[in-house]
Amino acid sequence: MEQTVQTSFGKFLIVWFGQLISLIGIGLTAFSLGVYAFEKTNTATSAALITLFTFLPSILLRPIGGILADRFDRRTMMIIGDLGSAAGLIFILGIMLTDDIQLWHIYVGVAFSSVFSALQSPAYKASATDLLDKDQFSKGSGLVQLAESSKFLFSPIIAGILLSITTIEVILIINIATFLIAILAVLVIRKSMKVERENKEDTNWMTDIQEGWKEVVTNKGVLLLVIIISLVTFYLGFLETLIGPMLLSFTDAKTLGTFQSVSAIGMLISSLCIGIFTMTKKYASVLVMGLIMCGLSFSLLGISTNIYFIILAGFLFLSSLPFVNMSADVLVRNNIANEKQGRVWGIIGILSQLGFIIAYSLAGFLADHVFNPLMLEDGSLASSVGQIIGTGPGRGIALLFIIAGLFVILIAIITSRLNMIRLLEQRINITQPDSTGLVHD
Repeated sequence: MEQTVQTSFGKFLIVWFGQLISLIGIGLTAFSLGVYAFEKTNTATSAALITLFTFLPSILLRPIGGILADRFDRRTMMIIGDLGSAAGLIFILGIMLTDDIQLWHIYVGVAFSSVFSALQSPAYKASATDLLDKDQFSKGSGLVQLAESSKFLFSPIIAGILLSITTIEVILIINIATFLIAILAVLVIRKSMKVERENKEDTNWMTDIQEGWKEVVTNKGVLLLVIIISLVTFYLGFLETLIGPMLLSFTDAKTLGTFQSVSAIGMLISSLCIGIFTMTKKYASVLVMGLIMCGLSFSLLGISTNIYFIILAGFLFLSSLPFVNMSADVLVRNNIANEKQGRVWGIIGILSQLGFIIAYSLAGFLADHVFNPLMLEDGSLASSVGQIIGTGPGRGIALLFIIAGLFVILIAIITSRLNMIRLLEQRINITQPDSTGLVHD
């Protein structure tokens, strides 16, 4: 029996390692294409649009991907997803090699990859249930989250170094190769991997989605919490799309990669602390405190051009996010019936990410046509705000960060006054928190 358990976990490790490698590759490409677009056009809009087209299809198709992962062989879905994602990058690489690449080619390629990512990601996360025994779930979950974090922890600094010594074409080839490694890992264990699921081919897909929607909107506390998180993700979306253009206005890609990787260590440390010291109460209070710290450190990112100060602010920002995620996750998870959580999380996934989609759509325009012009040396705010945070390229984005951070703090204060959020805690029993919940997946 013990040997069977070890064999089962060994199969999981094979799949996990393949996905770890491919996620690092995805992070390399995401970072490099953003830098490439900004350096090619010197506008935040181009970098923001790459982020939008990278995430929009995946977010919108997430519920369908989850349903497909429950209906069909999850290994097959993972292989199809990785093949499709690689095809999108091959399209970009092929045009780059002709020296006739346009930004719209990149938008099409990353959007195509994103569509197939929506098929692969739910199947991968659900496959842990197929491969692991129940007493291995927590260990497997920790490894899955580590792999997810790898594209933030390792990819930026690696990509920054690679961009200084090689070309973006080489990075695309590396990412394509990582997808092939992930596919090979799934194929290795394909024949011996057992999948036992209820046959639900006759169930109407729209019925599943409608039931998830109804469950969310009829639980007023959960709906309010999801709205709050959506507002927060709206402001965080500006940070995700514009931190690169802001830093690249006075540093280089290697420094940007170092900033992102060091900041992500804060997220790793907080996630480990949450996993070690299990909380059983006061989730609403932790949510509020986490949001306040998020907002404060968000604003600090725009105060100075000192890279060490910015790295510290980024570290504090990502250190606070897991506490927000964990609290929101537990408050939702304990107020939704277990048998309905699959479809509910699909709906919540879309609703909680709406803020990102809107921010991705607006970020470039606001940076290039509103905030940056205000903070030029002859801009309208140069003689006032500019005396505090500086003037010139990228300082308009810094002002946007300061304002966005203040709004996140305001959301935290309002949340602390909402009884419906605190009422969600009354139904909570001891549960295992998830530090990677709603704010970003």
